[in-house]
Amino acid sequence: MMADPLDRIAAALERMAPAPLTAPDFDAADAFVWHVAPDRLEPVADVSRVDMALLVGIDRARDTLLANTVQFARGLPANNALLWGARGMGKSSLVKAVHAEVLARGMALKIVELQREDLPSVGRLLNLLRGQEARFVLYCDDLSFGHDDEHYKSLKAVLDGGIEGRPENVLFYATSNRRHLMPRDMIENERSTSINPSEAVEEKVSLSDRFGLWLGFHACDQDAYLAMIRGYCDAYGVEIDDATLRAEAIEWQATRGARSGRVAWQFFTDLAGRRGVRV
Repeated sequence: MMADPLDRIAAALERMAPAPLTAPDFDAADAFVWHVAPDRLEPVADVSRVDMALLVGIDRARDTLLANTVQFARGLPANNALLWGARGMGKSSLVKAVHAEVLARGMALKIVELQREDLPSVGRLLNLLRGQEARFVLYCDDLSFGHDDEHYKSLKAVLDGGIEGRPENVLFYATSNRRHLMPRDMIENERSTSINPSEAVEEKVSLSDRFGLWLGFHACDQDAYLAMIRGYCDAYGVEIDDATLRAEAIEWQATRGARSGRVAWQFFTDLAGRRGVRV
């Protein structure tokens, strides 16, 4: 038996314009991930984190971001933050570690991870968070924009908020390898080919200016690299003398052609496995 035509039309309209999303139980978790199609906030019971004490060589960025986040958690004014710079130096780890530290201090704060490709949906997410009693850090990892990428316009809804303004209970943190969130050759091309170079590039470059905090992360030197590994060994109970650690760690980084916190962790993971220590 065929369904009534009116029922089919109603079902089609509901798919085209779904009912407004209801807020989840924000008491169920301290971390959530935003998904689209359909829109939903999924709680994360166990967040992948590195203890803040193990983040070496980023003291200034750590202290600045922690102070800013504590202010926000207390209901005081705070700035959106862009963590930019060398890859593998702890930008995303710091955001998650700061959130854990705020929770450890007894303050209520939620973190919501948003993927870059889902930025066009950010207006719907902000409407969901607006007016909630909880306070939220909206976090986007590895944020950058390429040629003909219009997603940056959606980001303005978070940073400026349009006519409604950014919700008072939402703060935005982003990590990026690029200070201006786009390739340098893209900026230079705009400047060299447009009729009015300054106007052509201003809209996109000024996006990073909308972040109140710029926190730079730079490649670590050898001493900091070795200190990271020693910190991991001490924290997880991996016994190794300094001479052996130094020789093996330097050889490891030479084969990778780079030094960073990520490379230090990868070496430690290999070392712990060889020593039979579970991490």
